[in-house]
Amino acid sequence: MPLHASEHTGDRIARYRKLRHLTQRALAERAKISYSMLTKIEQGVKPVSPAVLAAVARALSVQTVDLTGQPYITELQQDELDGLIQPIREALDLYDLGADPEVAPRGIAALAAEADQLCALVRDTRLKEAARALPALITEATTAAHAAPTDEAWRVLASTYRTAYDVTTKLGFADLCVVALDRMAWAAERASDPVLAGVRQYLRSLVYLRAGQYRMGRRLVTVGMGTLAQAGPDRVRDVAIGQLHLGAAVLAAREGDGDTAAGHIVEAARVAESTGEAARVQWLSFGPTNVAVHQVSALAELSQYAEALQVAKTITIPSDWPASRASAHLAEVARAQLWTGRPEASLQTLQRAREIAPQQTRYHPMVRETVAGLVSAHRSTPGTLSNLAHWVGI
Repeated sequence: MPLHASEHTGDRIARYRKLRHLTQRALAERAKISYSMLTKIEQGVKPVSPAVLAAVARALSVQTVDLTGQPYITELQQDELDGLIQPIREALDLYDLGADPEVAPRGIAALAAEADQLCALVRDTRLKEAARALPALITEATTAAHAAPTDEAWRVLASTYRTAYDVTTKLGFADLCVVALDRMAWAAERASDPVLAGVRQYLRSLVYLRAGQYRMGRRLVTVGMGTLAQAGPDRVRDVAIGQLHLGAAVLAAREGDGDTAAGHIVEAARVAESTGEAARVQWLSFGPTNVAVHQVSALAELSQYAEALQVAKTITIPSDWPASRASAHLAEVARAQLWTGRPEASLQTLQRAREIAPQQTRYHPMVRETVAGLVSAHRSTPGTLSNLAHWVGI
């Protein structure tokens, strides 16, 4: 069934609902949401929250990306990013072919430095630069690991796979990000690195979070915690443990379990007291700031938007904090502002997110939903909002 780029999520929900021969009331009952909410979402009057989106996707037996319209091909083509995906896909498929005799890899130190640089580019949301350089680095690191299979060589290769996950996730290629995580697990096992393996389970839990499969996400967090228990006690392990607690908090919030979500936030805060700000450790951005940001996210997932905004007011984002995390937080705040009847503040917050991280903001499904809600809330669309809506593809 063709889906048009100009459609909003509500349009797509309506199209799939009709394909399944369901009335609005029948779909609302299946998804366990109110009939009134569903009608407003389909009309584009209200943006759909991630939790509701997942519930509707399950009820329609489709993936959440089918309803959000990802990947956003038109915008990818405009930004010349669409042509960078296939080389990444091909590079991920080299993992078990051994050393390429036509590739002369650099030393591990040089490869590690470039892998770290690509992680930094992604955190700075310079996705095009990272995506352009990634396939060649994966190819070179693959040969290096097979030619001289040291733990460090496998760690470097695992890092390239991690970047492939980050890039493909941010651009909306859900199938490819799963492949990248499988490759990361394969390399982490050969590196005998329990921290890498635990981080991989955290990233995997986020895949299931986005898909609305919360039980599986919780199981992966539990497995990740068990894996990290095999690592020696140090700051790197503690950072990974703290981040798993943050992931578990959002998973619990999506399920409406506020007490469990709050408990994980408390545990993460306890860990952050000892680690301090650790933005570059495993590139998880963990620390007191990220704990507070996840508290905002958890409250928003529980539809406690006013409380989320109160916590957001207390957060001071460090000047050196990753742009990717700062812009994602602003997208969450903008959604809460819209739901609390503050459309002008929401628009200003989205503009800030765009200034900080334009590529990530353009491809963030929550941003699109919020912009669609802002357009619906205005009788006449102001120039700034019209420009933003056109830019994100609405």
